[in-house]
Amino acid sequence: MSPFTPLSRRRWLLGAAAVGATAAAEWLPGAPLATLARAADGFKDFFEGSPVKDYPLRRISERVWMVWTPDGFPTPENQGMMSNVVFVVTRDGVVVLDSGSSLQIGQMAIRRIKTVTDKPVIAVVNSHYHGDHWLGNHAFRDAFGESLPIYALPACIDEIAGVQGNLWRSLLERWTHGATLGTQVVVPNRPVAHGQELRFGDTTLRLHHYGVAHTPCDLSVEVVEDGVTYVGDVAMHRRIANMDDGSYLGTFRYFDALEKNTKSQVWVPGHGDAGPNLLRENRELFEGIYRPCEQAVKDGVALEQAKALVLADPRVKKYAAVTQGFESNIGKYTSLAYLEAEKEAF
Repeated sequence: MSPFTPLSRRRWLLGAAAVGATAAAEWLPGAPLATLARAADGFKDFFEGSPVKDYPLRRISERVWMVWTPDGFPTPENQGMMSNVVFVVTRDGVVVLDSGSSLQIGQMAIRRIKTVTDKPVIAVVNSHYHGDHWLGNHAFRDAFGESLPIYALPACIDEIAGVQGNLWRSLLERWTHGATLGTQVVVPNRPVAHGQELRFGDTTLRLHHYGVAHTPCDLSVEVVEDGVTYVGDVAMHRRIANMDDGSYLGTFRYFDALEKNTKSQVWVPGHGDAGPNLLRENRELFEGIYRPCEQAVKDGVALEQAKALVLADPRVKKYAAVTQGFESNIGKYTSLAYLEAEKEAF
């Protein structure tokens, strides 16, 4: 058991790296600056988290692949590997759709990509500002250059450049007991907009954003030629999407818009398995949570009783046993649904 809290540990490690730089100068008097920098980097590298094991690859379509994880939540054991890293192999190169939770996970994803193609990564797209989807940017920037385009909605860029960036880096370090140490906040550098199309040789990526769903700035990416859409965390398979920053009603509207405005036959989530029924199943579970709360508000039923109504709903019963974290999270998500229903009612 480490004697350090995550925050004190990080401060100690940063201090140690600074001491390392000073020590290098003392041990190598008169050495060139480049030599001193390499010596200091040695201390930094010593304190980076360990490499992440290779995770399985799944082919979704002709162009689309996924580095898949069975885990939906970060732990010291999985080193933060809790979300899928999706990539599209185009004629011009590889486009990554969400880069993972850390430097180490991004490095692992690069290894896995290289088993599929020798083409370089030419772009990254970040779906939203939760760190398990973009902290891996660090690895791709290091491997493919400072000028690597990293696309995101402007509001997402602002969040990562602001509070969310360092907050999520610290959270992943804490949740994994330091396994993600060494990861830097690499902010997306290319703002994009709803309806914009990115062309990469033989492949068209059409970008979709329909308001608040999982967060206020969710970006879904349609791989037009393959009939596949990466939805990020707007929908998850066998996991309830975190709705702290989101909206149940907004999610229903988002699903409606995706189904209307794409020709996709396969939906790819940030968490869980891809498939044709992802939106339908996610909608069914969310309707089972939200609609009883909506009715409870209309009937003047208190929140405490609303939870019992949610648990009794057939739609919720259908998915309870197969949804990760259901028991520990259903109370929270019921509360959020009830609060949203109250807001809508008044």
